[in-house]
Amino acid sequence: MVRPVRLKVLIAASMAVLLMMMTLGSTAALAMGYDGRPSTENELGLQVKAAILIDAASGQVLYEVNSDTPLPAASMTKLMTEYIVLEEISNGRLSWDEVVTTSAEAASTPPDGSSVFLAQGDQHTVKELYKAMAVGSANDATIALASKISGSEQNFVTKMNEVAAQLGLKTAIFTSATGLSETTVISAGEMAKLARVILTEHPEFLDYSKLQDYKFRERDKDPIVNINWMLGTNTNKTGLKHLAYEGVDGMKTGFIDAAGYNFTGTVMRNDQRFISVVMDTATKSARFNETAKLYDYGFSTFEKKTVLAPKSVVETIETVKIKKGKKKTVPVVTDKDITFMVKKGVEPKIELVKSDVKKEADLVAPIPAGTVVGTVTYKYTDADSKQELEHTVNLITTEEADKAGWFRLMFRGIGGFFTGLFNGIVNLF
Repeated sequence: MVRPVRLKVLIAASMAVLLMMMTLGSTAALAMGYDGRPSTENELGLQVKAAILIDAASGQVLYEVNSDTPLPAASMTKLMTEYIVLEEISNGRLSWDEVVTTSAEAASTPPDGSSVFLAQGDQHTVKELYKAMAVGSANDATIALASKISGSEQNFVTKMNEVAAQLGLKTAIFTSATGLSETTVISAGEMAKLARVILTEHPEFLDYSKLQDYKFRERDKDPIVNINWMLGTNTNKTGLKHLAYEGVDGMKTGFIDAAGYNFTGTVMRNDQRFISVVMDTATKSARFNETAKLYDYGFSTFEKKTVLAPKSVVETIETVKIKKGKKKTVPVVTDKDITFMVKKGVEPKIELVKSDVKKEADLVAPIPAGTVVGTVTYKYTDADSKQELEHTVNLITTEEADKAGWFRLMFRGIGGFFTGLFNGIVNLF
């Protein structure tokens, strides 16, 4: 009577183990990037070589996979080119309406990649070429802009590496303006960092990256369709609406054989913006599907938590000492809030780790209200990942500190003199 029952249990257990092994084997088999390259194992099951998700406002890392390894960037490289163009314009060295004459170098760009088929001597404005680069990833338009800024693509590449060093992008090695060279590499983490710099310093970038299509020439039969199929507005496009993700409005795709299908993206929902990077996915659609997994994880898992409101009094630094004021101290508060992305339902652990207040000798009345008199730094520690993040805010005066009259200052000086004299006599004994 007992044996058949035991046998059934054994068979059921064996079947369960077999099913689990088959499932794991199936997952491992599917975990492939382009051309069958193995993906990096990760908890979300992303089919990527590397990936990262960050909060755009703070740069806080919310999820990462192999994010420090430099990999071929393909046309995501153009984000650096786009950034430099925006910098040139903001610094007055270039303008959107300036006409660019297509160089021989730009015209000879191989047309087998993304291209607007520029001929030597063609003339287009910076804005026209920029849109072609941002929307259609046009390689010839990219080199035309590079040549305009630096005289040649190679000179522009030198500039790209100089800017990368200034931004602290230690893994970045640029060998082309377009990303067609497989020796152009950068890590997912630093590509996200570059994307954040662009969005922070040049929010107008999104005016171009979110365009669904763009007709480069009036005579062109069809407009350039944005290669970012994930744009939230693509819900109105029959062939792309299955990939559209609400709130996506940039940034840049990329593909060469050595890189696989890459995508640096950004999404904005309910005042929350994320930046993401996925590298070496298997197909054009896969890069968007894997990005969607990151966004789903971000929106479902995290929320903004203000751990210190603006105009807060720091318990240990309620006032600062000043010289020559009617009062000897002036009250201070924080100038801004401190906000972190925390997992929903979890009370964040935060602590004051550093303060730096100006010396009394450097704070001489009169002092206007709102004067910065120091800083405080708070540290947030993620309970799960143990990631530590620091945020520094200014301390500002809450009221005007008027200068004391000469009579008050004279008596204060006399009082200080006798106090010092008395202390000196006491010290003799």
